[in-house]
Amino acid sequence: MHFTKMHGLGNDYLYVYGEVPPDVAELSRRLSDRHFGAGSDGMIYISPSHIADFRMRIFNADGSEAMMCGNGIRCVGKYVYDRGLTQKTTLSIETLSGVKELQLQVVNGSVSAAAVNMGTAIVSDDLVVRTSLADVTCTPVSVGNPHAVLFVDDAETALVAELGSLIEHHPLFPGGVNVEFVQVVSNHELRMRVWERGSGITMACGTGACASVAAAASKGHCAFDEAITVHLDGGDLHITVGRDHAVTMAGPAETVYEGEVRL
Repeated sequence: MHFTKMHGLGNDYLYVYGEVPPDVAELSRRLSDRHFGAGSDGMIYISPSHIADFRMRIFNADGSEAMMCGNGIRCVGKYVYDRGLTQKTTLSIETLSGVKELQLQVVNGSVSAAAVNMGTAIVSDDLVVRTSLADVTCTPVSVGNPHAVLFVDDAETALVAELGSLIEHHPLFPGGVNVEFVQVVSNHELRMRVWERGSGITMACGTGACASVAAAASKGHCAFDEAITVHLDGGDLHITVGRDHAVTMAGPAETVYEGEVRL
């Protein structure tokens, strides 16, 4: 099986063009292992779509299937354009959370970045989550997948691993949840660290950055209809949330290497 390792701000996946195999959960667990596999946050399969230009399916490092990946979808755009599978710079991508639109930024014949119309963020009332470590207040946000946004004084010292794991599997979130630890730097800047459902701590989470800005704007921490820079462990994303909660995300997409594995 041929695969391409790509990343958006260090949020890395193994990309395969073709139909999803029956044993994809076991395959994703095996190849995602950073000691005995290729090493990644999961696998993304790209295939033709009946309702969009292409379809993507995302499998986390634990084998579970994700609905959407903001960093991953930018890399899908780069994959299909750089390989000549399309000449379009505006693409529609089918995901489990609906069809998303990509605007590709092409430099010297290859994609360097992309902007994504992420749809509408749904921000819910705050919840108090009681855990064995601490009781914390979070803001639930859906961006096609579920997020719990925690505002903290210092993202660097936040208990991302300890609290992230407990909140991901908390009974309040029966399907699991992505957990963002967000520090408000200014009204145009956020610092975010993330515990991703099914993958643990990752360098970046595109949908998490969108959820964080939506929650911050709803609370008055930052402005609607203006680009907000979100500083993640792997770099920066630029997120705009309208007053109607429509979300646009812009950021880079990079290829790491090509590989083959015997199945």
